[in-house]
Amino acid sequence: MKLARRGVVAAVLLAVATMAWAQKTDFSGTWTLVPAGAPPASGGGVLGNGPATVRQSADTLTVERAMGDDTITLTYKLDGSDSRNTIAGRDGQSIDSMSTVRWQGPTLTIVTRQETSGQIVQSTDVWTVEGSTLTVETTDARGTQKRAYNRSRQ
Repeated sequence: MKLARRGVVAAVLLAVATMAWAQKTDFSGTWTLVPAGAPPASGGGVLGNGPATVRQSADTLTVERAMGDDTITLTYKLDGSDSRNTIAGRDGQSIDSMSTVRWQGPTLTIVTRQETSGQIVQSTDVWTVEGSTLTVETTDARGTQKRAYNRSRQ
């Protein structure tokens, strides 16, 4: 009887662990902004105005995209710990940002804080995928913008 009970408990634990893992979305691919009129000249959250290449492993999410004439690479830890990224600002000075990623089922949320002109600025990107379309809702001091991107796998 004890052996059967242990078997049932083990099966339930395996099923729960499998469901929890299966809920995490794979965002890997090249994402291109779906035009909805003219896209804004700047901003766009983590993916910008696209295209952006995303590589995802079990513990990191890496985004590579153009920023002006430069290519920037942003790396995020998927375990909820802080991720530090540095990019060149408009005046050529480095801008450090600190981000935290969290999963809510298949949805990924990236909260980023950076100091700009002596003030801490925060933005939140919420990523959801349906089929081959990624929707990113970015909320910052300017309000909320929603962008859609189409994926082409690499």
